[in-house]
Amino acid sequence: MITPNMHYADLKESYLFYHIAQKTKAYLEENPGTHLYRMGIGDVSLPLCDAAITALHGAVDDQAVKERFHGYMPECGMPSLRHTIAEHYRDRGVAITDEEVFVSSGASDELGDILDLFDRSCSALVIEPAYPAYVDANIMAGRKIVHLPASRDNGFLPAPCEEAKADLLYICSPNNPTGAVFNREQLQAWVDFAKENGSVILFDAAYEAFVEDESLPHSIFEMKGAKECAIEICSLSKTAGFTGTRLGYTVIPEALERNGMHFHDMWVRNRTTKTNGVSYIIQKGGEAIFTPEGQRQIKANIRFYKGNARILMEALDELGIWYCGGKNAPYIWMECPDGMDSWAYFDHLLHNMQIVGTPGEGFGACGEGYFRLSTFGSREDTIVAAKRLLESK
Repeated sequence: MITPNMHYADLKESYLFYHIAQKTKAYLEENPGTHLYRMGIGDVSLPLCDAAITALHGAVDDQAVKERFHGYMPECGMPSLRHTIAEHYRDRGVAITDEEVFVSSGASDELGDILDLFDRSCSALVIEPAYPAYVDANIMAGRKIVHLPASRDNGFLPAPCEEAKADLLYICSPNNPTGAVFNREQLQAWVDFAKENGSVILFDAAYEAFVEDESLPHSIFEMKGAKECAIEICSLSKTAGFTGTRLGYTVIPEALERNGMHFHDMWVRNRTTKTNGVSYIIQKGGEAIFTPEGQRQIKANIRFYKGNARILMEALDELGIWYCGGKNAPYIWMECPDGMDSWAYFDHLLHNMQIVGTPGEGFGACGEGYFRLSTFGSREDTIVAAKRLLESK
């Protein structure tokens, strides 16, 4: 008799965004034709930039010509793309080699797959509120999870402490859902903590392109000693609008090893065993993002989303509602008004203002009483949503 993975029974009844989708669907069935102002899931609304589109079209054309046709790609990534990404790091003063870059189908996939490198006996630290997949992926694997609470008191940026000891340390900065960003001193403290305890940091840098304050780090590898204790996972989803195109990259330093096992070499073996690489067409589109023109174009899109953030932050300022994020991240983490719990506030916004956001409780117990607004929507919807929030005063 086949025994299923019984750890799935330990998962919560429904995934956060599935629950939101179900509530939204029920509302629209009761109110057909209603326009919703969607600020929940962090999906982008602007199309891919011209540089990426041109490269994608060119790559499709390549596949129609025998001399330029590409079949299977290298499992760890196209050498030219790995070089381009590594150069992007080196231009910012982070010395990594081309071989330390691995091309992936996106950060979400990689955050789950990377756990193959670690024994199931390894414990995992999750700083809450947290992206739900951190918790769920480790529950599926049967790992012990250590929950470190964050709060308004520490700006949702807790410092390492005795209670934070674990084998794997999840750090997301800029953070999803709170939008908070660790400064250099704070992040260095986590690197020092990991080295002292033999831990490995899984650094989720999916939103690093939104950091506009250059005193703040974009990469964990800007910190001294990080190459001996960290893996960085990044994405083009929010950076360049690749949510539906799917492309990301992971940096695993060759210096990272435990018990004589080198994680870089292990990941090469993992990828060459479990994948056939990312599509040539998609990788060529991603390569264009790192050209000067591609960088100029995606930064214009990021400025647009930050314009949405300013509109929402100005409304919250006028309402006197506490929040963090927005400036260096595409999310605004606000306190629910009038002491509402987060799902009650979700229902209030949906039914009274037709605004869809994300209840903080869905990101862990520490998120209760808070609410996440995404700034990836259209300008028109953002303006109307901000107006409706103000009118509710």
